Amino acid sequence: MKISVIVPVYNMAADQKLNYCLDSLLAQTVRDMEIIAVDDCSSDESYEILKSYEQQHPEHFRALVCDRNRHQGGAKNLALSKARGEWISFIDADDWVVPDYYERLLAAAQETGADLVGCDYSLVTEHTMTPGQVVHNNRPEQAGELDADKIRSLMIDTGSLCVKLFRRELILDHETRFPEDIFYEDNAVARTFLIRAHRFAYLQEPLYFYYQHNASTVHTVTLQRLKDRVSAGRILLEEAREHGYLEPYRPEIEYSFTRLFYVNTLFSAMRDYHGPGKYRFVTDLGKEMKQTFPDFARNPYYQEKLTEEEKKMIRLQMSCPPLFYLYYLALWKYRDLRYHTSV
Repeated sequence: MKISVIVPVYNMAADQKLNYCLDSLLAQTVRDMEIIAVDDCSSDESYEILKSYEQQHPEHFRALVCDRNRHQGGAKNLALSKARGEWISFIDADDWVVPDYYERLLAAAQETGADLVGCDYSLVTEHTMTPGQVVHNNRPEQAGELDADKIRSLMIDTGSLCVKLFRRELILDHETRFPEDIFYEDNAVARTFLIRAHRFAYLQEPLYFYYQHNASTVHTVTLQRLKDRVSAGRILLEEAREHGYLEPYRPEIEYSFTRLFYVNTLFSAMRDYHGPGKYRFVTDLGKEMKQTFPDFARNPYYQEKLTEEEKKMIRLQMSCPPLFYLYYLALWKYRDLRYHTSV
C-alpha cells in the first residue's frame, strides 16, 4: 500500500462538506491508497455517510468510529493504528485536494529522495477547484537536506501538517501520538514529527483547499478552546524536552511556545471571548508564561516577528495585569466605535 490518508470526522454531514472531501480523495490519480475515515462520535449522519462510502468502495475506504468523543487527536491515533501505507497523510473532513495531489507529492519525493513533502493551500468559502487566497505553507529555502539552519526555520514556520506527506517511519516507528481530548493537537507534536525528517520537498502551488466556514475550529472561541491551546503549548514544550531538541533549538522552541501558549491565546481571549472567567484566565496565563520563560521578551524571533503594539501590550500585561485588562477593553471598544461610526 503506497499511501494511507487519514480523515478525522466530527459532524461534517451538513452542506455536503464530508462528501466533497471524500469524493476528492476517491478521485485521486494515485490508486494504490487507502482512505481511513474515523468518526469521532458525531451527532449527525457523518458515520452513516462513511459507512456508505465503505460499502461502495471497499477496496479503498475504511470507516472507523471512536468509542467516545476523543477530538481529532484521538481519531487520528485510531487511524494510525490501522494504517498500512508507506506514506501517511492527514486531511480535515471539510477540506479537499486536487485530483493529482498525491501523484505530485509522491513524484516530488521520488525525484528528491525526500521523506517529507509539502505544498501550499488555498482559502475558499465555497466548494470549488478554483484557488482563492493562496497561503504559502512553507518556503523554498526550507526544502532540501535538513541541516541545522533548515530545521531552525521549520521549528519556527512548520506549516500545516494537513498539507504534508510523511514517510511512514517518521510517525509510526516512534511512540509519539497526537494528544487526545483537546483541540490544536497538531501544534503540540508537529515539531517532533518534523525533526525526524532528513529531506524536505516543497511544491509552491496551492493543491489543497482549506474551507472557511463558521463551524471551523479557528472561528469558534470558548474558554475551553483557549485552555486547549494552553495545553497544546505545554505539550509542545514537553515534547522538545523529552525528545532532546529543546536545548539545540532553544530560541526556536521558546518562541514557538510563546506564540502558541501565550501571545495567540492572550489576544484571542481578549478579542473574541466574552464569557465568565476571562480576567482570571489571562492573568494566570501571564504568570505561567513568566515562570516558564522569564526572558521570553528578549528572544530574537519575538523581537523580530511581533508588532510594536503587541510588544507594548504584553509589557503592560506583564507589569500590571489589571491595567492591561482595562486598557485593552477600552481600546477595543474605542476602535469598535470608530469602525461603526465610519460605516
